[in-house]
Amino acid sequence: MTDSHVLELVDLLQLERLEDNLFRGQSRDIGTHFVFGGQVLGQALSAAQQTVEPRRQAHSLHAYFLRAGDIHAPIVYSVERTRDGGSFSSRRVVAIQHGQPILNGSISFQEPEEGFEHQSSMPEVPAPEDIEPMQPLPPEQLAKLPEKLQRWLGVDAPFEFRHVWPQDKLHPTKRPPYQHIWFRLAGRVADSDVLHRSLLAYASDFNLIGTATLPHGISYYTHNVQMASLDHALWFHRPFRTDEWLLYSFDSPTAQAGRGLARGQIFSRDGSLVASTAQEGLIRLKK
Repeated sequence: MTDSHVLELVDLLQLERLEDNLFRGQSRDIGTHFVFGGQVLGQALSAAQQTVEPRRQAHSLHAYFLRAGDIHAPIVYSVERTRDGGSFSSRRVVAIQHGQPILNGSISFQEPEEGFEHQSSMPEVPAPEDIEPMQPLPPEQLAKLPEKLQRWLGVDAPFEFRHVWPQDKLHPTKRPPYQHIWFRLAGRVADSDVLHRSLLAYASDFNLIGTATLPHGISYYTHNVQMASLDHALWFHRPFRTDEWLLYSFDSPTAQAGRGLARGQIFSRDGSLVASTAQEGLIRLKK
């Protein structure tokens, strides 16, 4: 049976249409006090898709996070139909709360077509079944943590993650800036390419900028570290399902000036490269 948190996420991505190019979405609190960036990405993609011919599929998304979102207020998505060409459509999306933009995005769609093919090879890593699932902290340990961490660690997630190289993020150690993580939706959902793209946009925001923290022995849980996504890019390459295991392979080539850059490749179980990502984020040590 489909997990209730999965049903909640699927419903979250089904926006209310207010006008031809205007949509409204709600938010889910995942323990961060603010709207999760992946939620806004997934909803922005869902809004833009509803203004495009059904045959045209999203192949790239580029977005800037401008302000932290308010989990207690709805988000309005304004879509500008920038261009509809012979095989491509382009849309600009602005996510708005309290009269101010919280995200600017551009999304491109393409008619299905055949073409040249090559791809990177999937890293050789253990299968997800050979990796121990992440265990929740016992309630007595959770109660000893700061409120920020209690909220983040105490919320049930619609996605399951299995780290090839697990790390204690409460007590991080310095390690090279790359990691591999298997992930999948916690329940089965409909056979909809549109839905699975929006779900992948949501999940693509997890763990990206965290890869840039690995060489420095810090994490999101470190009390004097401020982290936030600044921009996000996502390219769809081949068909996939988010309710089947996908391997997210990350690396971070650089960090400087309070910012870190991370890149990701997402592979299906059979080794197909289905999507690529890139993100720059704020990584600031607070005094």
